Amino acid sequence: MRRYPILVTAAAAALLAGCTPTTEKPSTETSTPSPSSTESPSPSPSGTAARGAVQVSPGGVTTAVDAPANATESGYGQACRAARAWIDGRPGEPAELAEAYLKTVQEPGAVGPGSFNVAWADLTPGQQAGVIMAVNSAAAKECG
Repeated sequence: MRRYPILVTAAAAALLAGCTPTTEKPSTETSTPSPSSTESPSPSPSGTAARGAVQVSPGGVTTAVDAPANATESGYGQACRAARAWIDGRPGEPAELAEAYLKTVQEPGAVGPGSFNVAWADLTPGQQAGVIMAVNSAAAKECG
């Protein structure tokens, strides 16, 4: 029985289907950001930035990183729960508190479950994207 070529073909088809480009609506903005720019005036709700970019809020907080989120399931869960506990302990709108929480996680020397127990500066871009995704999920009350 030689089923391996079928499995390889099916796996390749599944992989390629996930890489299909999407159609985006044209932007109505008149200015385009410089490719070398790493700052954006508004945070991204999804935690992703334009290709190769990092979005930084006017307050200096990294709010999006252009990298696939990289976190273990348990690390992501811990980061989400840590952010949720922090957000729940403060008055205000969770979406607005998410940036304030990210600021604390990004402070030099800050290490804890919200950043996979690693200082922000030592995280890979994928791990930073994972932290941001966990915080956004916590603000949306999507973790336990």
